[in-house]
Order: sequence, then C-alpha cells, then structure tokens
Amino acid sequence: MQHMAVRQSVLVVGGAGYIGSHMVKALQEAGHHVTVLDNLSSGHRDAVIGGNLIVGDLADITLMESVFSENSFDAVMHFASFIQVGESVKKPAIYYHNNVSNTLNLLDVMVRHDVKKLVFSSTAAIFGEPEYVPIDEAHPRNPVNPYGRSKWIMEQILADYDKAYGLKNVSLRYFNAAGADPSGLLGERHDPETHLIPIALEVALGKRAALTLFGDDYDTPDGTCIRDYIHVNDLCQAHLLAMTYLHETQRSLSVNLGNGRGFSVHEVISMVEQVSATTLPVTICPRREGDPARLIADSRLARELLGWQPVYPDLHSIVRHAWQWALNCEAKTMTRERENVCA
Repeated sequence: MQHMAVRQSVLVVGGAGYIGSHMVKALQEAGHHVTVLDNLSSGHRDAVIGGNLIVGDLADITLMESVFSENSFDAVMHFASFIQVGESVKKPAIYYHNNVSNTLNLLDVMVRHDVKKLVFSSTAAIFGEPEYVPIDEAHPRNPVNPYGRSKWIMEQILADYDKAYGLKNVSLRYFNAAGADPSGLLGERHDPETHLIPIALEVALGKRAALTLFGDDYDTPDGTCIRDYIHVNDLCQAHLLAMTYLHETQRSLSVNLGNGRGFSVHEVISMVEQVSATTLPVTICPRREGDPARLIADSRLARELLGWQPVYPDLHSIVRHAWQWALNCEAKTMTRERENVCA
C-alpha cells in the first residue's frame, strides 16, 4: 500500500522506557509532534530526547483529563505496561491494576475527548505454550501467566471499544525486543535486567560474574531455547506504519512482530563473545518452568498489511548496537565516578 506522509500529534504513554523512548525519537524524526506521559517508575527522564515530557500516571484521572483537554491528539501509543513474567506470577494484582485498569482509564479519556486511534504494545505471551511454530495470528490464545493474560484481556477490551465507541486500534504482538538505537544515544536500561542480551553484555563488561543458562537439554539443534529477536528500531517502524494504517483505513488490526527466524541461547552467547571480543563464563542450571523450546513469529501479515520490513533482521546488528550502547553507558559511569572523586 502507498503511505501518506501526514504529520500527527501523538501522545506516547510510557515514552521514557526502553521501547517508548526509541519510539519518541522515531516519531520526531518522521516529523510528528510528540507528547510523553510517563510516571518514571521504570523509565528515565534523560531517555526522552525532545518531545514534551509530562510526569504522571495513568491512574491519575484528573491529570489525564487535563492532558487531553490541553492538547489535541491525533493518536496515542501505549508502552506503559509492566512486563516481567516472573513478577506477574508473584504479584498479579499490580499487573492487573496497571496493565488493565490503568489502560482502561486511558481508553475512557480517549473516548471522552474523541481521540479514536491507538497503537497498543501487546506480546507473544498471549499465546502461551506454542502448539506450533512459527506462531501466526490464528494460533490459540492461552496465556500462562498474569502478564500475558493482562495483555490478552486488553486486546479483547479493545475489540469491544472499537465496536461500541469506534476506537480504532492496532495491537502489535512483540516477540523478543532487543538491540539499541544505532546512534548509541538510547538503549535498554531495566532494573533489574531480565533479558538475555543485556545480561550477557554485563558479563562481557565484568559487571556480572557469569551468565546463567537455564537448560541445555531442549529438543533443539544445540540443546538451548530458540527465540525470535526483533530490533527495537524495527519495532518502532512497525508502530509508525500502524499509525499510518489507522489513518488511511480506519480499521483495527492485530499482528505478530518478529523476524520469522529464531536464535538459540548458544548463538546469542557466541555473538556477544564475537562482538565484545570476550569469553563469557556460563553457569548451566536446570530448565525454568514454562520456557518453551521454540518461540518464533510468523509476521507475514504485518509485512503484507502494514508494508513492514525489518531493517536489522540479523543477530549481529542487534548485538552490535546493544554493545555500543553498553560501552557508552560504561564510559558515562566512569566519567561520573572520576568527577565525584575530584569534587
């Protein structure tokens, strides 16, 4: 499809976080006007490069009314969910409050202010244990943890809001977001960090003693789990295309986002060692409960309907960009430490 270049005013909730901050940069580079709403519980003020940052929470309905009254938004992008699977099992209440109740607050204020376009960050976790791979949009939805359930609940609510209120939405079901902006200005900063690539890079930098590998006896070529990694900038391009899709078609859509191929844990470790020129100490532990052997996306629908094409489908680019970000962060930390000593 031919896409129109239409400048839009976009509210990005969760825009100070990992994916959200990359999205803010991409939106501005595409010529859009950006407002960010983030409570900074896991995001970072300095990650919002440009754009107007409003520090606040989706639970604050008075603030939400004020933000929508004082601005005229064409579309909203949602990155404000809690995302840790293990934490969601231990603390389901905070996941349902934030990922469902607070998102409902957002939808309701959008409806009241006649803002009818939303791009929603969903997840492959809505599918649960895969019945087949690659996973397409027809795959049964059977989430096995509160995080995945909270996202699937929201996808169903969005379908109801579309039918009742005309709130058009695109739900983008991420597989494994990874990498960093090639400029080195933005990257992944979770606390605690739970994702394989940044953890491996911390080991390469000597910030962790060893990398823990959970299971090397899976039915895969090298015995380790296989995952579909997608570069964060490619995710952002999919969001831009989704916003354009909503503008041009006025239709809702749910699609999977991944590279369509998987990389094993051993392959990731080898790539980190190659890019960082280090050897990673690895501790092998038993499998974690609920870790499928393979999670790979069938993203043909996103390519067909959105015109999406990953720019960085290779593992080397993903790890290289993440490594550059890690080195930049390390350099900044060392500079601050020297300044504190000299102060």
